[in-house]
Amino acid sequence: MSLRILVVDDSKMTRRIVSGLVASRWTVCGEANDGRSGVSEFRKLKPDMVLLDLAMPDIDGIETGRQMYAIDRTVPLILFTLMDPWGLQSAAHKAGISRVVSKSEGWELIKAIEEIAAEREVYSNKSGRSRHAGRVHQQSKAANQSR
Repeated sequence: MSLRILVVDDSKMTRRIVSGLVASRWTVCGEANDGRSGVSEFRKLKPDMVLLDLAMPDIDGIETGRQMYAIDRTVPLILFTLMDPWGLQSAAHKAGISRVVSKSEGWELIKAIEEIAAEREVYSNKSGRSRHAGRVHQQSKAANQSR
């Protein structure tokens, strides 16, 4: 299954690095340099997954995630940040964000994408649907909260 992933980060260098890392296994369907353009690209491109930076100049990653989640609850959102991920878990999950991953642990980003992709594949195979339902997202959130 080839996931289409949207990368939203205000740092051009970070977008390039993350996009390069992701593109080695999946498809980067678009990039955005701030939260508002990220929401716009989300509506336009309809990605399978979104990688979000936390600290952006207009609206932060949590608010961006909240807006994306309101548009389509079935798209997993991963917050990828320099800040302590554990301190952000609660606010991120309330906004509909599936995972919070530290930028200092890039391998965890790949692992999170793989886990979410596997969850989507299992649900897709069981239901015959191409998009996973919100309950898979909720299961993912519950699994993260128990860690």
